[in-house]
Amino acid sequence: MKNKPFLYEMKSTVKMVESNEQGTVIGRAEFESHCNSYQVRYRAGDGRQVEAWFDEPAIEAA
Repeated sequence: MKNKPFLYEMKSTVKMVESNEQGTVIGRAEFESHCNSYQVRYRAGDGRQVEAWFDEPAIEAA
């Protein structure tokens, strides 16, 4: 199976599709049988700095 190229580069600014939160891509992962994933550092709605992994369809360019 050929891997799909990453849509977002490291240090890209992205936003979450389901919220108004946005952050910076700090990690990327590719899998043989799953979509690309991105680790994003962002400020959560309550003001905390957090890091979380998101599947590619859950984020978009900011």
